[in-house]
Amino acid sequence: MAEEGERGGQLNELEREEMQRTEKGQMIELLVSLDTYLSAGVHIGTHSCTASMRKFVYRVRPEGLYVLDVRKIDERLRVAAKFLARFPKDKVLAVAVRPYAFSPVQKFAEVVGAKAIVGRFPPGTLTNPQFPSYIEPEVLLVSDPRTDVQAIREAAKVGIPIVAFADTDAVPQYVDLVIPANNKGRKSLALLYWILARQVLRERREIPPDGDIPITVDQFEAKVTV
Repeated sequence: MAEEGERGGQLNELEREEMQRTEKGQMIELLVSLDTYLSAGVHIGTHSCTASMRKFVYRVRPEGLYVLDVRKIDERLRVAAKFLARFPKDKVLAVAVRPYAFSPVQKFAEVVGAKAIVGRFPPGTLTNPQFPSYIEPEVLLVSDPRTDVQAIREAAKVGIPIVAFADTDAVPQYVDLVIPANNKGRKSLALLYWILARQVLRERREIPPDGDIPITVDQFEAKVTV
């Protein structure tokens, strides 16, 4: 059985060729190969699409499945990394309520030196100075605007900028920077957070512009327990 978020959506040869070129026909150098993106299913959306996410859609399959544009995913990962790299390491907070995002978020935080909160987001974490676990991050990274609502509301209340991975069915209210992507599949989330972590280190010049990190994508991936 296919995992949630890792649904069918293969591209034909013409579509694959188009995904690697700009609108003017120039070749694009992606952060990872197109095959790597596609095999992880980062482009696979849902059967619904909000007005906010329509600009990131590449096409709609006959069965009604929305397919995201890999070029726009890649572009937003670059923009997000550049933005996150501007903040002190320990002032970046990454959160996830969705279980498949727990491991990717924790590994991301480990690699870039950020803070991570996975599972239930305790009310008052960002808004109540009397709360024992109160913290004052300068930027928030969320895995899904639909599930990470508590963190988003608190960040918006105190004026913290918000970066979010968002699928086609998302309503990214209060989100300052959207990274369009399949944020429901294990492999997709692992690859997305791995790329983002690597790119943040590149932007900080902690590794060379073409450098890699010592942790593999597989190590970012949530493990399925039977």
